[in-house]
Amino acid sequence: MRSQFPRLFAAVALVGVVLALLLTSGGSRPPLAQAQDKEQPKFTPEQVAYFDKSVLPVLKEHCLKCHGDDPKKLKGGLDLRTRQAVLDGGDTGPAVNSAKPEESLFLRAIHYKDDEHRMPPKSKLPAKELAVLDKWVKDGLPVPADRMGVAAKVVPKSVVTDEAKKYWAYQPVKRPAVPVVKDQAWVKTPVDAFVAAKLDAKGLRPVKPADRAALARRAYYDLTGLPPAPEDLDAFVSDKAPDAWEKLIDRLLASPHYGEKWGRHWLDVVRFAETNGYERDGPKPFAWRYRDYVIKSFNADKPYSQFVTEQLAGDEIPGHNPDAIVATGFYRLGIWDDEPADRQQALFDGFDDLVTTAGQGFLGMTVNCSRCHDHKVDPIPQTDYYKFVAFFRDIRPYSDDRDVRSAANMTDISPPEQRAKYEVELKKRDARLAEVRKAMHAIEDEVIKTLPAPDQRATEGPERPKVIAQKVVPALAGKAKEEYAALKKERGELERRATPPGQELALSVNNCFPRPPATHLLVRGSPHAPGKEVKPGFPEVLGVPDPEIADPPRGAKSSGRRTVLANWIASKDNPLTARVFVNRVWQYHFGRGIVPSTNDFGKLGEQSTHPELLDWLASEFMEPTWAPANGAAGTPWTVKRLHKLIMLSSAYQLSSAADADNLKTDPANNLLWRFNARRLTGEEVRDSILAVSGSLNLKQFGPSTYPKIPKEVLAGQSVPGQGWPASPPDEANRRSVYAHVKRALRVPILVGFDQPDPDSSCPVRYVTTVPTQSLGLLNGEFANEQALAFARRLQKEHPGDAAAQVARAVRLTTGRVPTAEEAKKDAAFVASMKEKHKLDDLAALARFALLCLNANEFVYLD
Repeated sequence: MRSQFPRLFAAVALVGVVLALLLTSGGSRPPLAQAQDKEQPKFTPEQVAYFDKSVLPVLKEHCLKCHGDDPKKLKGGLDLRTRQAVLDGGDTGPAVNSAKPEESLFLRAIHYKDDEHRMPPKSKLPAKELAVLDKWVKDGLPVPADRMGVAAKVVPKSVVTDEAKKYWAYQPVKRPAVPVVKDQAWVKTPVDAFVAAKLDAKGLRPVKPADRAALARRAYYDLTGLPPAPEDLDAFVSDKAPDAWEKLIDRLLASPHYGEKWGRHWLDVVRFAETNGYERDGPKPFAWRYRDYVIKSFNADKPYSQFVTEQLAGDEIPGHNPDAIVATGFYRLGIWDDEPADRQQALFDGFDDLVTTAGQGFLGMTVNCSRCHDHKVDPIPQTDYYKFVAFFRDIRPYSDDRDVRSAANMTDISPPEQRAKYEVELKKRDARLAEVRKAMHAIEDEVIKTLPAPDQRATEGPERPKVIAQKVVPALAGKAKEEYAALKKERGELERRATPPGQELALSVNNCFPRPPATHLLVRGSPHAPGKEVKPGFPEVLGVPDPEIADPPRGAKSSGRRTVLANWIASKDNPLTARVFVNRVWQYHFGRGIVPSTNDFGKLGEQSTHPELLDWLASEFMEPTWAPANGAAGTPWTVKRLHKLIMLSSAYQLSSAADADNLKTDPANNLLWRFNARRLTGEEVRDSILAVSGSLNLKQFGPSTYPKIPKEVLAGQSVPGQGWPASPPDEANRRSVYAHVKRALRVPILVGFDQPDPDSSCPVRYVTTVPTQSLGLLNGEFANEQALAFARRLQKEHPGDAAAQVARAVRLTTGRVPTAEEAKKDAAFVASMKEKHKLDDLAALARFALLCLNANEFVYLD
């Protein structure tokens, strides 16, 4: 469970905003001070003397430290040094309403009559001092002549300076020239020229290429996440054609399993999960359709620009486009609190999730760091954050109650002709269901009238079902009880018919606000302290004019704002989008991005190791010119071509072997003189175990599966097993990408091997080496069950031949043929299991199979 930190914002705001954060009833602002006092008032000498003798001492002791002593650091923007400054107020408007002084926020704040603004924040002023300030305000703020006008204000220095705009990530993408290097023979694609230029500059030499078997195994896992069959490895190793490597890449890119592997990468970025988190961790119905959409999009080599647009604004694309609707499930994947203590806070926490995920995922910008104040390092002012929020303001909350199948979440994506068949019947069903619920409600209300006042009040909120079940239903008697029971039965039957045969629903955005509520800058991030209104706009540092978005036409189902945002992000003129995405692709191939902090291209992130290569890849991605031997230049923004460009390079084909001299100069291999060995991901470990054991079910798509979870793990739930109905073995053994992602309960072997927490975007997975990994693979129920299945497979393929069985086990798990000496020792191990431990043939072979599943060669790639 992630921290409930956002709920602290309102409390923190009390201290930071101080007495001048000016909240007016209904969120509206009083007329400006200049309009309140068209003529300067004249005060009597007695009134002025009262200010100097009584008012000024109170202000000096309690107020001016934050609101005047240092004009550069005015809390909440409020300056109390002059009368006009008080009337002008701070970030949210006038502190004093001269037309109706008794309604002034200044007085409400000092009297602690406003929950959000109690000033001074630490303790209330004594009654005597309150009376002094009351009189001062009601008398019209009398001050000496030199305190009448507007004080000279210090304009805060903008974080968006000319120097900040020169930062490399904010510059347009320009294609650099491909360098000419010493060893041109090593250059197989332009990628190599950029890598070699860096190596030459440091006097480094790349190591030798990987052997063909290791290279093929690397390619299978990188593109499909599955181990190659020994027969496929042999075919590649023996293929001496010059284009054998390219043909293997093409075959793997055409595999339906390519999308499963690369779709999982994207699911990390967008914090994919199928439950809401928090205490109940309820389900997100049909979230699996978004997962399937992602997999299919990668398999179809959908242009990334289209992929972005569909997720951000798929519901605004004209026509019947089910894929685009499903894509907007992107907005519904985050955590959601079904009973927030502060609904406004929860609403803006939801928007923060969207800003964070979109900003980091698509742009590599930590816009979310500007929620409460200007970014501390990057040139992102707080207004930029709320400009981003404004783009999403037409999206209704995930739900206003615990009904997660609300109209705001679900869209019927059935074909129109199919929908026409059931809509008439569905309308009849909905009408009757409304009648039944109304009748039940009436019966319940009659009993509720007789309950104690606390219970009556509870029925006015989300606790109503609990009160109904515990106190109302038991109190029913006679005819009312019989009628209620019949209605309840009918309601159940009608609700079970909620999804008619053939109807397809998708978790999505729907029923949006065509004219969204106004977006305000929230002072210190508190939704209860709205500041100036903010319109949708782009980051100021990029120098792009904010868009003029016309009101939508009559009958529109959304505001059109998100289409404007999507078109800007997916534009080749955006300096970040292509850079960020090609960097992700590079990371997933080499284990580290050219910019290692793939979600943060700002100054808090790590800097690029090969900036020219990054820009060349980004420009090539958007405007392709390079062509492989077996193809043309290709379509802009397509990913499969980018894979080939990278994988055909000499840099990708290097061995992971070390070099002593190179290690002295570049121990971290930042300059890519060798290939970084990597451990398999959690999904690859589990899928590989299933594959070599012969248990893997390659069925694609559809509702998620629920692999068996040990009872010891389930016991950690408040209700053991809740939300995890174990699937039949064949379904449970599907690929891990299809396993249900429940935030509070995940498959142990996946978590053990560093599957990320889905509460927020994951740019880079940790790779840990901890005892629980070995303990789980040796002693875990899943590993031992699959080791037994593995042994059965070996016996079936080589009945009665122990030497062939152990040799086959090594080939399946490592891809190589064991040496004669190795095979002899392995067979001796199996024999010892039978002799020393009195195991039968199957049990002894299962022990050896388990040993193979625990070998480094199985879980690591060279």
